[in-house]
Parts: sequence; C-alpha cells; structure tokens
Amino acid sequence: MAEKEEFDLVVTPQKNLLDINFADIWRYRDLLYMFVKRDIVTVYKQTVMGPLWFFVQPILTTLIYIVVFGTIAGITTNGIPKPLFYLSGIVMWNYFSECFNSTSNTFVANSGIFGKVYFPRLIVPMSRVASGLIKFFIQLALLSVLYIYYCVHEGAFIPNWALLLLPLYIVIMALMALGAGIIFSSMTTKYRDLTFLIGFGVQLLMYATPVIYPLSTVPAKLLPYIKLNPITYIIEAFRYSLFGQGVFSVNGLIYASCFAVVILMIGVVIFNRTERSFMDVV
Repeated sequence: MAEKEEFDLVVTPQKNLLDINFADIWRYRDLLYMFVKRDIVTVYKQTVMGPLWFFVQPILTTLIYIVVFGTIAGITTNGIPKPLFYLSGIVMWNYFSECFNSTSNTFVANSGIFGKVYFPRLIVPMSRVASGLIKFFIQLALLSVLYIYYCVHEGAFIPNWALLLLPLYIVIMALMALGAGIIFSSMTTKYRDLTFLIGFGVQLLMYATPVIYPLSTVPAKLLPYIKLNPITYIIEAFRYSLFGQGVFSVNGLIYASCFAVVILMIGVVIFNRTERSFMDVV
C-alpha cells in the first residue's frame, strides 16, 4: 500500500478578498528582508557617489525650490527659514511618492517571479514601503542636522508636543501609499496607460499638497479642494510639530487616518482579486 505523501507547504485559495495571511507573511520574513536589502543596496550600487545620492536629491530639490518658489515666485514661508520649510515638506512628500511609485508597478515589474514560485505577493509592496522608510529616516536625519543648526545658532524653534505624533504621520502616509500603490498596480495589469498617468499624477498631486507653500496662503475659494487631500493635514501637522507654524487639525488627522484605512482595504481587495488571474493578462 502506497504511503500518503506529506508536504511541507500547502497553498490554499483565499476564502475572501479581504484575507491577509499574516502568518504566511511572517513565515517569509527573510524574503521580505532580502527585498528591502535589494532595494536599498542595489539602487546606488556601481555609482560613483553611492549612498550620498540619498542626500543629494533632497538637497538639490530644496535649493531649486528656494530659488524658484521662494525667490522668483516670492511665496511666503510664514517666517520659517526657507531651507527648513522646503526640506520638511520634501522629506514627508518623498516618503509618500517613493512608496506609491515603487508599489504601483508591483505586478508588472515582478511578473517573472510571480509566475515561477509561490510566496505571499503582498511581501513585494510591503518591502517597498519598508525600504522607503529607511530612506525617509536618512533624509529626516539631514533635516534634523539643519534644524538643530537653526535652533542652536539662531534659537529659532523649539519642537512642541505634536512631534510625538511623528510615528502616526508616518503610518498614515505608509498606509495611503501602500493602498493607492497596490490599487494602481492591480489596474495596470490590464490598463497599461495608467503607468503614464501615475508619474504625471504624482507631480500634479504634489502641487495640490502644501509642500511648496503654506496652507495659510491658499485662496479661500481653493481651500476646500486642498483640504480634500488627506496628505495636506500630515505635512501641515509635521511643520507645526517642528516650527509651531502650520495647521494642526485633529479632525484632519482623523480624516486622513480613515482615508488611509479605507483605501488600504480597497487596495487589498483589488490586489487579491488581481492576484488570482494576473498571469493570464500580464
């Protein structure tokens, strides 16, 4: 009589579209670590400046914003030194755009791997959010150095209690970027035109977010539309935490939190549904 075969791993279909198998993700945590390491190490490998590119991009962007928006356009920063004002907005915005852009091509960029071996597909976009977090902290360190310089030499600012909410700001940004990213990743498997819209759309969204201007300068007739953007409340709260300037809105943060949770749930549903059949259309 033949012995019954025993398997180390049995892959079963998800019971519903909102299922997230956290035990399975934990089992593959080493793979998650490898993806994060790959994203960090390989990006600037074989470049002359190497990890210095983590600092060059925000520094050059800040300088350009100072010249274009601070000097030529003359947009006020509400008394906040221009380097601090622009760099604080860039650091927060970069985290969202980095996570969103990198997760929005999950299916297309990894179709070769997905079609050959099983592992929880959500590990890929999660690794992008984690590697984005490392880059965020590197750029946050750059902002901290500049911030301490202004505090020590000019006594410009004293951080307030709202800075304790920094982890909340990061979590909300990460959930929004992950949710929106996996939604677009799922949709681009069928509608490739969206890949062009993503890069263009992120740039437009930045101008609809108070990255290069304070919310107080927005005309009253446009203010309701800017406030519909949940990232507005995160960046304003972050600046308020550091400089005491900006809008700190509890209701705004609640709105941003709810928006992040809802868009992540929608993203998981669409991601799980696409995962079942994406190899037939990619």
